[in-house]
Amino acid sequence: MAIRQLPPADWNDYFDAFSKAKDDAGRVDYAEIRVFSPEIGAQPQTKWLPLQGLTYDPKDDRLDVFVTGIDHMIVHPKVIYVDETNGRLDSIEVVREDGTYEVVEFL
Repeated sequence: MAIRQLPPADWNDYFDAFSKAKDDAGRVDYAEIRVFSPEIGAQPQTKWLPLQGLTYDPKDDRLDVFVTGIDHMIVHPKVIYVDETNGRLDSIEVVREDGTYEVVEFL
C-alpha cells in the first residue's frame, strides 16, 4: 500500500483517468462509502455497491462517487488521499472544509 496526498491540480485528471481505465478494462469494481463527522461519529453511507465511476468537478468543487443507484457528492474537498497498490486504487480519503472526512474503499 502507498498512501499519498493527491495535489488539487491533479484531482480532475486523476479521477477521469481512473474511470476511463475502469471502463476500458471492463472491470466491475465495488465501493463502500463511510462518513466520519466530529458531531455524529461514523456513518456508513453504502454497503458494497457496483462502482460506476469517480469524477471531480472543479467548477462546483465537488467529487462525485457514482455507485449503482446513488450519486454520492463530496462538496468542497480540502484534501484527498489515495491509497494505491501496484497501480490499483484501494481507497480514497477526503477531508472536507468542515472537518468531516469520508472514506471510499474499493474491491
